[in-house]
Amino acid sequence: MHARFISFEGTEGVGKTTAINQLCQRLQAQGIDFVRTREPGGSDFAEQLRTLLLAPETQISDDTELLLMFAARCDHLQQVILPALDAGKWVICDRFIDSSMAYQGFGRGCGDALVLDKVQGLIQQFVSRLPDITIWLDLPVIEGIERAAKRSVADRFEQEAVAFFSRVHQGYAYQHQQDPKRVQRVDASGDVDEVAQRVWQVISHNCEL
Repeated sequence: MHARFISFEGTEGVGKTTAINQLCQRLQAQGIDFVRTREPGGSDFAEQLRTLLLAPETQISDDTELLLMFAARCDHLQQVILPALDAGKWVICDRFIDSSMAYQGFGRGCGDALVLDKVQGLIQQFVSRLPDITIWLDLPVIEGIERAAKRSVADRFEQEAVAFFSRVHQGYAYQHQQDPKRVQRVDASGDVDEVAQRVWQVISHNCEL
């Protein structure tokens, strides 16, 4: 079976971790070898940058944030993702390039064409492999924020205002519209099993399982 690269996306509190847990259990049951990873992070160096990027006390410019995200992504791609795919393993990644477009392009940049071009330019220059399928877990922004508030102390992104996350949501909708074959919208409402089944239907259909 060919290696597959699957990423999960969404605003805060949509249930990515739970959905990924459910998928990994399914893959294990199917006997599919996989690597589970995340962004920012995934490699040793990228995890160091993750700590810096998510720390509430970190104060950096929008451009610095964007460049650090891609520095982490480059190392993650080279050290973890590409070797796993070359070895025939599936890669299941919590966030990837679509987060940069949504959070830095729309959240920070308000969807400005120049900012989107900047993000897209970095993708074209430094990202040699796109996900085969991106699962966009879609949930109303307020509902997601309320879910996220029940978790641990908010990180630097989770502390943003509702307006920021509304723009992030617009960013995901934009990417789904631009590339609906890769970026597949999955309704994240309902219970865990319902969402897991929707995710599995998308993946099994697109990955010929």
